[in-house]
Amino acid sequence: MQPRRENHRYIAVEGPIGVGKTSLARMLAEHLRGRAVLESAEENPFLGRFYREPEKYAFQTQIFFLLSRYRQQQILHQQDLFHRITVTDYLFEKDRLFASLTLSEDEFALYDQIYALLETRIIRPDLVIYLQASPKVLIRRIRKRKLPYEEQIQEEYIERVSEAYRQFFFQWRGSPLLVVDTSRIDFVHKEEDFLLLIREMNHVTHGVHYFIPG
Repeated sequence: MQPRRENHRYIAVEGPIGVGKTSLARMLAEHLRGRAVLESAEENPFLGRFYREPEKYAFQTQIFFLLSRYRQQQILHQQDLFHRITVTDYLFEKDRLFASLTLSEDEFALYDQIYALLETRIIRPDLVIYLQASPKVLIRRIRKRKLPYEEQIQEEYIERVSEAYRQFFFQWRGSPLLVVDTSRIDFVHKEEDFLLLIREMNHVTHGVHYFIPG
């Protein structure tokens, strides 16, 4: 049971920190016999310092992510994006969402000039899967995975990020969108939950769809 390949050749999984983007992207790529293209947050040398001193390291952190994601997207296109199913654990536009939360007004103005030059060369996904969970659930998952650079993340920051995602996708019109409430679904450990999600993906050809298990 697979999404229509002609419709869903490029799938992006999105959502706030700790919601399960990378796990789902890997599983979808394996299920669809495609490739998973994943962010490497740990490669950003500023990220740990950003969580400790956000005002001091926000700009460096965001520019590193922006250029890294852009380079990755260009490599995808060169590797024949539309002749093989590709699943990413991020949406390029998410970079600007985080920049709007973390940068000062002057920093964001400069960032936006760079972003505007790069965005025109990015191809939108055929399907975006937006994973949701409450901030309390997210912070619990973040603490459980014990990544060193995430030790300083506070629940207040997760609340801001979650709200920013909700507002962002409320206005999203760039690709068909599947919104998934992950509070009552465990697609990692329960095959039936994963297959339910695949079935929902089959129905998404345009517009916004909501999957709220239970």
